[in-house]
Amino acid sequence: MDLEFDVVDLGDAGHPQVGEQAPEFVRPLVNDEYWEDVALSELTAEGPVLLVFYPMDGSFPATYVWNELRDRAWDETYDVTIVGLSISSPYEHKTLIEDREIPYRLFSDPQNGVAESYGIVHDLDGMAGVSEPRPAVFLLEEDRTVQYAWVAREWPDLPDYDAIEDALAEH
Repeated sequence: MDLEFDVVDLGDAGHPQVGEQAPEFVRPLVNDEYWEDVALSELTAEGPVLLVFYPMDGSFPATYVWNELRDRAWDETYDVTIVGLSISSPYEHKTLIEDREIPYRLFSDPQNGVAESYGIVHDLDGMAGVSEPRPAVFLLEEDRTVQYAWVAREWPDLPDYDAIEDALAEH
């Protein structure tokens, strides 16, 4: 098959593993109306969180991921808060939320510091000093303990949504 893009091997990642505590962070959390600085621990204090790292808004992986998560509506079936994180600005997030009709909030991290602390940075080819997070999904408990972790090993790569749903069901 002739792909219109190159598949890139991302290699191993030094991400938090199941049973480890995920790093804390504070970033702007965007919804369809406004944004405010929120700590991850504020969300996990309310219950389990599915933290979804994805490439910048407007990329085809972002579209696929958020369409799938919106359609599966896990937060209606399981006790979980679903949030995303990318390097896109709050303004770009508001557009993505509106265009894709996403009922979830998205963290904005233009400097990609959160992905760095999670060990999932992907340096973009041909763009010196520009990186984004690898696609990754972490199911976090109230104390930020990782219950499920998936991190892309190549680009593009999308999560195994059935495996995520199994993790949610076991929770």
